[in-house]
Amino acid sequence: MEQSQVKYNYEYEEKLKICFIGAGGHSYRNVYPTFQYAPVDLAAICDIDKDRAEAYARQFGARRAYTDHHEMLEKERPDAVFIVTSYHPDGRVQATDLAMDALNAGVHVWMEKPTASSIQEVQQLIEVSKKKNRYVMSGLKKVFFPTIEKVKEIIESPEFGRASSIYIRYPQAMPPFEQRSDLTKLKGLLDHIFHPASIIYYLMGQIAQLSYEREAMNGGTITNMKFKSGAVGTLQLTAGMSGSSPLERLEVIGEGANVVVDNGVKLTYYRKTKRPSYGRSSSFLVDNEAAPLYWEPEFSLGQLYNKNIFYLGYVPEVLHFCESILSGKPPVKGTLTESMEILKLFEAYRNTPESTITVLNK
Repeated sequence: MEQSQVKYNYEYEEKLKICFIGAGGHSYRNVYPTFQYAPVDLAAICDIDKDRAEAYARQFGARRAYTDHHEMLEKERPDAVFIVTSYHPDGRVQATDLAMDALNAGVHVWMEKPTASSIQEVQQLIEVSKKKNRYVMSGLKKVFFPTIEKVKEIIESPEFGRASSIYIRYPQAMPPFEQRSDLTKLKGLLDHIFHPASIIYYLMGQIAQLSYEREAMNGGTITNMKFKSGAVGTLQLTAGMSGSSPLERLEVIGEGANVVVDNGVKLTYYRKTKRPSYGRSSSFLVDNEAAPLYWEPEFSLGQLYNKNIFYLGYVPEVLHFCESILSGKPPVKGTLTESMEILKLFEAYRNTPESTITVLNK
């Protein structure tokens, strides 16, 4: 993993003309601020609340505000549009329809996850994206975490061996099966399954089949997965855990080695080595050449790397999108193909009762 020097917005000679649909709390905290470090010329902001759109335009330096995205796209003719919105009353994702409108207007699209609420909707986006020759990228921030990118580098190294199994936990409840036909009751699951599922696909590839068990007390689940590679995995949705606990844990096992990420920012690589002799060793320490490697950020300096928009992947994903457009090369992360695989998992949960083996990819 190479360390690159981050440019500030004013240092870019070439910028993309950008419009933004949505003026909510998440975008205010985590998406608009990324433009300080990206080749972006923010031309206009659209929100159904005119006062809010105008307030965001003043705050983030956009020249105009709109309440109608069709009007904005027609008048501004941007290179790309960013979409961070909510849900329709029936539980469908608003951004899906807005992305379709932008593609039909000939505009590249960055949209916050979830990309859609069904596989069929993603297929439609893929078709229009190809027809219009425009990119669509979803905000799969987890695969841009520096720690997750480092895990990818480690598990693909010869010394790690083949990735044989994965464990990942994430705090999310799942409603009872009889309620899952109602999409409005699945907003939480749809919104959050993109996080662990994007990591799973990024590190392990396609899931061949799965089965899961659910506990009724909190709605937590355990899912056992078999990957097309032959590896296996467990996804634990830890509904009921303490609000003071770190949310996530990831572990990937190789051949005599394993790598762990705790809380998104603490990475430990247990390199291949033998255990000390059983019953005879007086020390647990191993040779320096085989000792575990450990990374954790410091939070004392005013560095970019300890800003949450960096270690949570927001700036890297926005840069990836912008650089893809400027280079004329499609994004390789946050793609519609990834969203398709995530929604295969979501639909398996939605349509399959517990204790049933479901085939996702043959």
